[in-house]
Amino acid sequence: MTATTTTTATVNAAALALGDDALVLSHRLGEWAGRAPVLEEEVALANIALDLLGQARLLLSLVGDEDELAYLREERAFRNLQLVEQPNGDFAHTIARQLYFSVCQRLLYVRLAATEGEFAGLAAKAVKEVAYHQDHAERWTERLGDGTAESHARMQRACDALWRFTGEMFQPVDGLDIDWQELQSSWLESVTTVLERATLTVPTGPRSSGWAAGAGRQGLHTEPFGRMLAEMQHLHRSHPGASW
Repeated sequence: MTATTTTTATVNAAALALGDDALVLSHRLGEWAGRAPVLEEEVALANIALDLLGQARLLLSLVGDEDELAYLREERAFRNLQLVEQPNGDFAHTIARQLYFSVCQRLLYVRLAATEGEFAGLAAKAVKEVAYHQDHAERWTERLGDGTAESHARMQRACDALWRFTGEMFQPVDGLDIDWQELQSSWLESVTTVLERATLTVPTGPRSSGWAAGAGRQGLHTEPFGRMLAEMQHLHRSHPGASW
């Protein structure tokens, strides 16, 4: 295998990982269409979903045909984090998932934008979008956490339930040359600050391999992902070769 072939393979692996994260979370957020608690959130979540879909298209197009990659791959071929495939649950679960992921994505893209790698340009353009995603999640975390007794309890349950999926975000990805341990430390500091402002307790859990649960990067996914994928791919698979 030549150096060029190895480089192409690692770039493709990284593009799939980042692209699948964005694609899957975009679909999950899109499931809120017509179901958001207030009209303003209908628009906000749709806009975030569209931002992520745009990122996914750019990333997947680096690997091959974006439609084929989105709609014709089997479950084991997807390389997204298990965190982003988790069901929406109640609104608090959606916000906790968004907080955990968007903080990490912004920190990652800031670092990638500062490199001279393949993803520097894309990351530099996406940072502003992701900063909005993070701000949106932070504001809702604080609003729910420091709100009523019911909203506080729901937000705490959501943060606790999704905590075990966060460690996977800091497992090294081939093709992304960054300090993953430093990224994890920065993420934990940022998330802790937000949760404390929201009068929430930072979930407890092992800060080792036990904390880094999840194997989505290796193509192993949780049960809800299979159902989500079947729904996402149904139309394309039902009409193969159709054009619109």
